[in-house]
Amino acid sequence: MTATEIRQAFLDFFVSKGHTIVPSAPIVIKNDPTLMFTNAGMNQFKDIFLGEAAPKASRVADTQRCLRVSGKHNDLEEVGIDTYHHTMFEMLGNWSFGDYFKKEAIAWSWELLTEVYKLPKDRLYVTYFEGDEKEGLEKDTETYELWKQYVAEDHILRGNKKDNFWEMGETGPCGPCSEIHFDSRPDNERAEVSGAILVNADHDQVIEIWNDVFMQFNRLKGGVLQPLPNKHVDTGMGFERLVRVLQGKTSNYDTDVFQPMIQFIAEKSGKKYNSAAKPGDADWNDAVAMRVLADHIRAISFAIADGQLPASNKAGYVIRRILRRAVRYSYQTLGFKEPFFNQLVPLLAEQFKGVFDNLFEQKDFVQKVILEEEIAFLRTLSSGIRRFNELTSVFASITSVEYPDGTIKDIESGRKISGEHAFELSDTYGFPVDLTELMARERGFTVDIEGFNKALAEQKTRSRAATAIDTGDWIVLKDDESVEFTGYDETETIAHIVKYRKVTAKGKEQYQLVLDKTPFYAESGGQVGDKGELVFPDGEIILVTDTKKENGLIVHFTDKLPQDIDDALTAIVDPALRSQTNSNHSATHLLHAAMKQVLGTHVNQKGSLVNADYLRFDFSHFAKVTDEELAQIESIVNQKVRENIPLKEERSVLYAEAITSGVTALFGEKYGEYVRVITFDDNFSKELCGGTHVKATGQIGFFKIIAESAVAAGVRRIEAITGVAAEKYIVTQNALVNQLKELLKNPKDLSKSIEGLLDENAKLKKEIEKSILEKSSGLKTELAQKAEVIGDVNFIAQKVALPNADAVKNLAYQLKDIVSNLFLVLVADFDGKPSITVMIAENLVKEKGLHAGNIIKELAKEVKGGGGGQPFFATAGGSDVSGLDNVLAKATTFIK
Repeated sequence: MTATEIRQAFLDFFVSKGHTIVPSAPIVIKNDPTLMFTNAGMNQFKDIFLGEAAPKASRVADTQRCLRVSGKHNDLEEVGIDTYHHTMFEMLGNWSFGDYFKKEAIAWSWELLTEVYKLPKDRLYVTYFEGDEKEGLEKDTETYELWKQYVAEDHILRGNKKDNFWEMGETGPCGPCSEIHFDSRPDNERAEVSGAILVNADHDQVIEIWNDVFMQFNRLKGGVLQPLPNKHVDTGMGFERLVRVLQGKTSNYDTDVFQPMIQFIAEKSGKKYNSAAKPGDADWNDAVAMRVLADHIRAISFAIADGQLPASNKAGYVIRRILRRAVRYSYQTLGFKEPFFNQLVPLLAEQFKGVFDNLFEQKDFVQKVILEEEIAFLRTLSSGIRRFNELTSVFASITSVEYPDGTIKDIESGRKISGEHAFELSDTYGFPVDLTELMARERGFTVDIEGFNKALAEQKTRSRAATAIDTGDWIVLKDDESVEFTGYDETETIAHIVKYRKVTAKGKEQYQLVLDKTPFYAESGGQVGDKGELVFPDGEIILVTDTKKENGLIVHFTDKLPQDIDDALTAIVDPALRSQTNSNHSATHLLHAAMKQVLGTHVNQKGSLVNADYLRFDFSHFAKVTDEELAQIESIVNQKVRENIPLKEERSVLYAEAITSGVTALFGEKYGEYVRVITFDDNFSKELCGGTHVKATGQIGFFKIIAESAVAAGVRRIEAITGVAAEKYIVTQNALVNQLKELLKNPKDLSKSIEGLLDENAKLKKEIEKSILEKSSGLKTELAQKAEVIGDVNFIAQKVALPNADAVKNLAYQLKDIVSNLFLVLVADFDGKPSITVMIAENLVKEKGLHAGNIIKELAKEVKGGGGGQPFFATAGGSDVSGLDNVLAKATTFIK
């Protein structure tokens, strides 16, 4: 069976068992603060498990794309090294929401594996939970008895809490599980050693392929297990492992899931892929690198297609880290010195066409984003290599040191890159520490790994402290499966609090409240959460500072709890903020449609922010939007505003019907069976949207673009304002123009007058620069004559009266040209700001181990500042100009 046939057979089987097939959720998770990425098939059903939402169907099945590269479930470092770990993988799943339980789940998993897929029964082993006294959990005897109907008892194994009690994280839904393992070893090996003792022993040929999780509990913050309202089945089967077993391979990478990409990589690199290579073999590193590229392109491509661009923080940093790991293998091991990794995208998109079509539809965009990231990282790698060369060049020719007492000591073993510098290479230049070690070994150096790990741990501690949030358990006042949102029709609603919890972040206590009904819009789809107040019958008013969504719940943030928490209340949204937000959100829809007209239909939303003050719209486009294009876009939007087009809002439209009608849907959003369609003119703007809007476009008043910029590779950003904010902006700009006219004596042509001033200013700058050059040339001769000979060094340390750093730098290079064996320290006072410059002749750097960058860090302490640079030239600044004389006095200590 091909991979495509295997996937379809799974889905068809569960359709025959009464299951509804649901689409995969995006890899990037929204509205769940505990997760960045979908790391298990159950993530999209978490609110159902917790009883916070009613299921649309009691039995469903799917194939879910998952990512495990952060947090508790992190397989990144194993990827490429072994045969079965991946960053992105497909999880085939069948689900029961309070319908069937252990009996059916076990029977169907056995039927599918042995009768449909026809796996040999004697190679299958099953496990069950042995219980845990500390947790008060009993042995799962029911599962054991059920398996005895199908499996020989010596193939039914007990499993501990680590292996047979599934938990998504520190808190959340969990329960005992039963795994199915497959032994793919040759018969002779199986005869010698039973597969039973190799289950869950990290043997690469005895692997788990299926896990039946019996979701029964919710893990609370203190570790307490609370029974869930209903019992559920959460089944996960690793697709890539299943394909490997059914295709008779010993590695996931040898299946038709990965081989097309691996063979493409092999052909382009001119190297042969040897799947049997072992550590130490000549082609082991090549095999690992090809597996890394074939795996990582999947995680990165699907994350970008789902809306997560590589970035320098949070989820974006995780994606960038994976991408850079792949590029590093491509560059370092496979020898690709030019961008290559992006070329895998079209191949991958074609492979998943008909399965996950969003990647195929965006393949050009995804490839360009990866290409730009590759170019940027290869540039960073080059900078990192230069920095590495700086760190090692000082010691390259030093093998011994003479001490004051005349003894000479061999310091070959001291040729070590410090942990601090190794961390700098990692943190600033993206060098994994193993790359630093490899380059160091090539030059006879070692790396202080202990120091590196210490620096890394300190950074993680700082990061955790900055983002630490202590979230309490929900205190339930009333059982309520879901929250009714009334905000499309009203901004005031009578409601009750159904549950609440306390949250502490950065030392500040807040409370989160859930109401049975609310007009407050929760932050979603780029629109910020509503603010307002909760008014109680006794006159007490609780301010709502924000509203967010969590696993389907609408959560209201407040700074305190009401006196009578059980009383009815009136939830009132701030009407002014909501009205301004509505205008900006509707304007965003008009902007999107106008850009498609002007720039092309390739334009798609890649992010947005809509609040009461302004709107921000990120979109796919690979060129700067010209002033003429911006003016045209703005004109189209304002034309639609003047037409006062009434809002056409359709709720509960079948998703399939909406898509067929030509509606714009956003990549990376998870849409249900029914959707809400927002239309401003059927022939202009028609989008799927859950946000709030104006009743007619005339309410927007006026639309004004105030900025256009680049955000990331292939993504640009427009910022705009509407209504009163746009009016104030125009009034301010008009006043500025009038002020300029007045300052310039009301010229007939304002633009021409300003151009004249700029030309005059440029001429004066050139004359000043010429004067400074003449002054520094005079200083050059004067300072050269003041050089003090110390041993074989010409030492100059002087304070100079020059106006800027460029002039000092120019003087330093002039002195270097005419004074041999130069050790130069220049200090200057730039309007109360101290400046230090160090220049050292290259021969002194090599012969005496001097390093301007290191020296200047010490000198900068005298002016309460810092700096750095290359071995022969460095600069520094500070805040205490009174320390400049101390700098000059201290300078001689480095050569005496």
